Amino acid sequence: MNLEIPDGLGDLLRDFTVAVLRDRPPDIYDFAVGYFTKVRENRRPKSVPMYVIVDDDDDAAEPDKDNFKPKCQRLNRYGRRQSVSAERYDPEEDESDDEQKTVHSKTDEQRERLTEAVSGILLFRSLELEQMQDVLDAMFETVVNVGDYVIRQGDDGDNFYVIDSGKYDVYVNINGEQKKVHTFEEKGSFGELALLYNMPRSASVVAVTKGSLWAMDRNSFRRIVLKSAFKKRKMYEELLENVPILKSLEHYERSNLADALMSKTFKDGECIIRQGDEADGMFFLEKGVIKVSIINPDGVEEELGKHQKGKYFGELALIENQPRSANVYATSDVKVAFLERESFERLLGPCLDIMKRNSDMYKQYAEQYPLKSRCD
Repeated sequence: MNLEIPDGLGDLLRDFTVAVLRDRPPDIYDFAVGYFTKVRENRRPKSVPMYVIVDDDDDAAEPDKDNFKPKCQRLNRYGRRQSVSAERYDPEEDESDDEQKTVHSKTDEQRERLTEAVSGILLFRSLELEQMQDVLDAMFETVVNVGDYVIRQGDDGDNFYVIDSGKYDVYVNINGEQKKVHTFEEKGSFGELALLYNMPRSASVVAVTKGSLWAMDRNSFRRIVLKSAFKKRKMYEELLENVPILKSLEHYERSNLADALMSKTFKDGECIIRQGDEADGMFFLEKGVIKVSIINPDGVEEELGKHQKGKYFGELALIENQPRSANVYATSDVKVAFLERESFERLLGPCLDIMKRNSDMYKQYAEQYPLKSRCD
């Protein structure tokens, strides 16, 4: 049979691992029942992976990029790998600093190709600009030929890979028979599960054509991706705890919401929401000051008020399924946490009644003064 890995399985298992590490339940089986029951009820969206346990050994040292070959090619193909002793990784206790950064020099052309290759990788979605620069610095290029095993099922995880070019087949050993379960062509990433879960490689990846890959060693992956994701979740949980409408959410639901948020920045004077635009999500004000205004029938823009950290906006259009009814500008350098429409609908059901009451002012004003113009 053709075994397909279900979409979302990796995210589901990663999130469960995070919940176990955070709550440290006395009975993991009872905790699992409650956890997955809530997941089913909330039908939570995919989220950026949070901190989990990964392993650490001497093989994770900085590779020689000039003589690099995928680890499976450096092993005796008939020899049995010995188990590697792993240590528990807690990002809250990780005090590593910038001096431990791994930097592989690159030409301008290589850096441009790498930037393009990582642009759509979900794992990097929550990273800030500075952290993305760390990702670019830490990755190194390796070329593979037809038939090369990039990773081999059962090996220990050493690197995370992003495809720059080429075609790659994914195989899983089922009852002694190799079954092809997926094909990557010219884009994609793989190898993160073994690093995230302190487990052997769960599949083999073989080059079908000559190609180029970008690799990141385990230590850099852990420091940049896991620690940054943990810090992001902690920061957003603290932000959301101070939002009055979210008091009705359970801690677990608030954590799910924190996972779904994305950071966005706006410069002083920039229009964040345009009156009349289709709503794509809502915003939580993380830093800075915003101004809310609306265009009256005479084409004059009237200010409704200003807001600072802890306020939220943009929810009315989502609740009413209508275009934006007001303009929102940054009146200083502003940083917001953005929640997409799909995540809003799945995660904020318990808060909708409160949001509707708080949004009456905007709705009544919009009905009194129909839309005539938009901000530039």
